[in-house]
Amino acid sequence: MKLPTDLMLGRPLEETEERSLPEFVEDLRERMDRIHRFAREKLKIHSDKMKQRLDTTSTETAFKPGDAVWLYAPKRTKGKSPKLQSNWEGPYTIIKKINYLV
Repeated sequence: MKLPTDLMLGRPLEETEERSLPEFVEDLRERMDRIHRFAREKLKIHSDKMKQRLDTTSTETAFKPGDAVWLYAPKRTKGKSPKLQSNWEGPYTIIKKINYLV
């Protein structure tokens, strides 16, 4: 049975072939490097697709000093259902913007 990796990378050499240890090690190293490059390329393609999909659906929220905001700070109170607790505090007023994250 041939697997997709066998079709792409070729079948392993038969055990009947006699090779010296250095030849075997060099061949193994070359095959592993080729497989590693192939996997890295596929991971890069998949990562780029995921980033593109995220970028199309995400929106950037920019707050300015003076804006009123709510802070998401969930608290777990013993004896109360989490569904019935308020997870938001505020409104708070933005005083200063330090950078785009804070």
